[in-house]
Amino acid sequence: MATNATNLLCKHTSEHILSDNICREVCNIAAYTRTVEDSKALNNSPMPKVIISASGMATGGRVLHHLKNIMGDPKNTILFTGFQAGGTRGERIIKGEKLIKIHGNMYSLRANVQSLQNISAHADYSEILSWLHNFKKSPKQTFITHGNPAAATSLKEKIESELGWHTTIPEYLETVVL
Repeated sequence: MATNATNLLCKHTSEHILSDNICREVCNIAAYTRTVEDSKALNNSPMPKVIISASGMATGGRVLHHLKNIMGDPKNTILFTGFQAGGTRGERIIKGEKLIKIHGNMYSLRANVQSLQNISAHADYSEILSWLHNFKKSPKQTFITHGNPAAATSLKEKIESELGWHTTIPEYLETVVL
């Protein structure tokens, strides 16, 4: 997905402030891994590297193999960008748990862990409300299915007070017939 997003960035330079040349220069700095074998090769290479990986909350995907490979070495840094939801592996790593379970095995966390809270790809409530204000017709029902309980409740209240929409925060495993 990141590779595809990078390609889109360079394809649509009229949609952002980077020139064609700068965009291509920035995007060509990285080597993109497209296969599982490429990812495994990163873990087997002794060279210093920066691995940028998806699954920002460390819940699945190739990032888990990278974490298993680097988390035990205090010379390494694991850098999270954005919010880590409660109960996720990412949150447990940021909170400093010393043993992290991945693929059924426990791994010691000795790497340096850092978090940048201001680089989330998710919209905040004001951006969501701004987007919702553009609807020509209100939906019959609005569901909030993302975010921690306090943030979801706050967004629900804002949508209801500003837009007058019927808004629900579904319970875990709740089913709704539409």
